[in-house]
Amino acid sequence: MYVTLPSDFGAPEQFNIVVGPASRPNDASLKAGDTLFYEGDPVDWLYQVKSGVLRLTRVLEDGRQQVIAFGFPGDIVGFPSDGLHHTDCDALVDTRLQPYRRSALDSGERNPELHSVLLNAALHEISAMQDHFMMLGRKSAAEKVASFLCVLTNRIGKHVDGYQQVRLPMSRSDIADFLGLTTETVCRTFTQLRKSKIIEIENIYTITVVRPDALLGLTMRDCD
Repeated sequence: MYVTLPSDFGAPEQFNIVVGPASRPNDASLKAGDTLFYEGDPVDWLYQVKSGVLRLTRVLEDGRQQVIAFGFPGDIVGFPSDGLHHTDCDALVDTRLQPYRRSALDSGERNPELHSVLLNAALHEISAMQDHFMMLGRKSAAEKVASFLCVLTNRIGKHVDGYQQVRLPMSRSDIADFLGLTTETVCRTFTQLRKSKIIEIENIYTITVVRPDALLGLTMRDCD
């Protein structure tokens, strides 16, 4: 959900949960653009992303929207802050979710296995958030964009003709908000990576990673 440090690149964290008495038996589905919850809503349910992508945002005092995180398959979203949601959450594409009652996080009496998995997921989110904040403070624009593409490719990329290809479910402005950059800087960095023959831009939504080792190397230094 967050861009973590390069040492954490690899198989994404998966939280395998068995549907139990603290969960709804059926998946919940959202269409692209649907809202799952709003900031300030009481937290009654947590949600594991089964397919699709969620966007978590907050609205600043001046009305601007800040992208806080993205929810990819395997992620669990909706952890409470003082019992309330601390972000808005909407679906960037058609998304399927498995809901779990918030009470399963508070107590393991009915389902200790589920309680343990949800608690570990919450702790993992805190750790990933800390890594993301470090990335925002210490990396250059090129390093941030390269790190983002590495994580995105790892989470939702597909093998096409021998290369990893990823379809971006979010806009360039969403990426900029998430990485603490301007939209112009993100677009310029994408172009720089293309000119360096590290990626190919098939269209505004589709990117092919041609040189994955070079992209990973850029997460720790600027483009030449």
